[in-house]
Amino acid sequence: MGRDLAEATKILELCRAKSLTAAVNFQLRFSPMMLAVSDAVERGWLGDLVDIEVHLNLVTPWHLFPFLKRMERVEIAVHSIHYLDMIRSLLGNPEGVHVRTLGHPNHDLAQTRTSAILDFADGIRTTLSINHDHDFGRRFQDASFRVEGTQGAAIIKLGLLLNYPEGEPDELWIVQRGKDWHQIPLTGGWFPHAFVGTMSNLQRVAAGEDSTLITSVEDAWHTMALAEAAFTSARSPATPIKEKP
Repeated sequence: MGRDLAEATKILELCRAKSLTAAVNFQLRFSPMMLAVSDAVERGWLGDLVDIEVHLNLVTPWHLFPFLKRMERVEIAVHSIHYLDMIRSLLGNPEGVHVRTLGHPNHDLAQTRTSAILDFADGIRTTLSINHDHDFGRRFQDASFRVEGTQGAAIIKLGLLLNYPEGEPDELWIVQRGKDWHQIPLTGGWFPHAFVGTMSNLQRVAAGEDSTLITSVEDAWHTMALAEAAFTSARSPATPIKEKP
């Protein structure tokens, strides 16, 4: 929704002024795996959510995206923003963020690694550890999204990101307290079906078949505000450590 919050605000104001029914392609919400997770949360299978963690340790073929070399904002702006949006869909808007995002000596992109903590209500821990530069073979690469509650947990394998762009199958595993882990069968994949979801929802709202526009510009603006806060936090100084007693 624009390159930064200022552009997102202009887009939102234009849509309001023209009374447009407008949505943004924050499509991770519509991936088969995340639709199933959201359904499990709504059914109460996991209890109250207390912990969400996104962990990426893999290699992304940045040479496929040469336009990124000209951008001052890369990792959060074009990749982790989808994780931030998904977390918002589950927990609402956080109260604040603590972020570091940086590049890597093996290439000239502005940022490809991010560490982030999102502050929610007491008792909820939310973290992101994102490393696109683990170029040492497949064995210890990982792309996972963990959602944990008081009564159960879900582990999502973001298969598309492993050996990108060929990818691997996405996976969703769910456990409830006192029961065994079981794999949830998924129909379709993150690409292209999540993109179909955002457009389908927009068309159905326009046709009067859906009552809620899930990735509306009104909602997407808050994801942009969260990303903007992340970049602001990344520029903030760290708390110094005392050198002497």
